[in-house]
Amino acid sequence: MSNTLIDTTQYQAQLDEKIARMQSAFAEFNAPELEVFPSPDKHYRMRAEFRVWHEGDDLYYIMFNQETKQKYRVDQFPQASRIINDLMPLLVDAIKPIESLRRKLFQVDFLSTLSGEVLVSMLYHRQLDEEWETNARQLKQRLNDEGFNLNLIGRARKQKIIIDRDFVVEKLTVNDRTLTYQQVENSFTQPNGKVAEKMLEWAVDCTQDSTGDLLELYCGNGNFSLALSDNFERVLATELAKPSVDSAQWNIAANKIDNVQIIRMSAEEFTEAMEGKREFRRLQQAGVDLKRYNCNTIFVDPPRSGMDEGTCRMVQAYDRILYISCNPETLKDNLDILSETHRISRFALFDQFPYTHHMEAGVLLERK
Repeated sequence: MSNTLIDTTQYQAQLDEKIARMQSAFAEFNAPELEVFPSPDKHYRMRAEFRVWHEGDDLYYIMFNQETKQKYRVDQFPQASRIINDLMPLLVDAIKPIESLRRKLFQVDFLSTLSGEVLVSMLYHRQLDEEWETNARQLKQRLNDEGFNLNLIGRARKQKIIIDRDFVVEKLTVNDRTLTYQQVENSFTQPNGKVAEKMLEWAVDCTQDSTGDLLELYCGNGNFSLALSDNFERVLATELAKPSVDSAQWNIAANKIDNVQIIRMSAEEFTEAMEGKREFRRLQQAGVDLKRYNCNTIFVDPPRSGMDEGTCRMVQAYDRILYISCNPETLKDNLDILSETHRISRFALFDQFPYTHHMEAGVLLERK
């Protein structure tokens, strides 16, 4: 029996090391005092993925040591939410005696929420049949009888069987406001629910005194768009991934928000539209006239690669730039350009990924 142990007594020391690293990395930009948002020291991850190892009649979860590539058994995973840890042994014990559920099962993915829902995806190296579906429905019922709010997905090559939903509904508390978010399997969502709430509150605080409209690039499922909507007359947000756009539309309706519009475009395409280099039928179909928006503030949460130079130059046109980054190295590269015209007025570290080298940063830039 093995657990993937974390030493919670080392949490503050690892956070202090990140603080020092972040302050040192950005010293050249004369940033103000770093605002630090810690994570819970355990049960902070809303998602977890495990390979499944078969050994005779037994099967169990495994992970791989990233350095040695050696596999090790995982019965509990303290980094993951309590729901995931409670469910892990019950799920594997329920699967073991049922041939159609266990045969060629090679991976189990969990997606949980602070609001108490959990979605389990079971991945197979074989095609799934009616017997699998019948047994999977019984498995779902059995686990829900144990007190879980659970849905299941079976996946195989070119096959996806949903029992009965392929998403969870998360509820995040932002100050005194509760926001509802659809989070779809295999789509990007913030992995650390409690830190996600702190990030939203920080972004709302940074834009408290805003006027006019907000432009947002890389909006995902509307995570920040919805939270920021109260601070602006209108929010115009762009996202390229269709599942994320669909979730964002669902979230706008679920939260009864009427001043947010999502457009399916890449940041690069939107830059071309803003500069008048290209006309996009998508904008016309959505009834969006960019000239009618009065955006003084832009919000960006780009992928790990950061923003390309053209997008950085376009972003410089806005008086205030709110930038969330999951990669301080590309943030620094982007700040080399953005700091030509803007200064950093707020600077934050969000410990989304405790006990790893990963750091999430927040920067508010205002025109010099």
